[in-house]
Amino acid sequence: MKKFVLFLAVSAFLSGGVFAQTDSPGKPELSDTLVVLWTSGDPDVAERVCLMYTHAAKTQKWFDEVILVVWGPSAKLISENLKLRAKVKSMENDGVLLEACVACANSYGVAAELSKFGFDVKGMGKPLTDYLKSDDVKVLTF
Repeated sequence: MKKFVLFLAVSAFLSGGVFAQTDSPGKPELSDTLVVLWTSGDPDVAERVCLMYTHAAKTQKWFDEVILVVWGPSAKLISENLKLRAKVKSMENDGVLLEACVACANSYGVAAELSKFGFDVKGMGKPLTDYLKSDDVKVLTF
């Protein structure tokens, strides 16, 4: 019986049934899209963590597509902080896509301003849900 179980285990291993396979041996397949959900109203978190990583993810080609989503207090922060606005504009110039939650932006009275600044201001409940459910998207929250 032990020999039969060992035979089954070896057969499954050799046929690839035990481990998931990828297109390139030894290397897991990585997602092509990163969505960064920026919720914090803290300028230090924005400058030294969220925007720094998001920009690097695009410029260093860690992901093909990088999307920055402004949600909650970050909507107010980006509308008021000129240094952060300059950083986000640089990120947009390098290909980071900008999205913002319309409900959040409206609650802070900054929807029109974010739109003029280059954000796609829209309802974000369904898009965020789709991002979270997608196998091809990684979502990171700050």
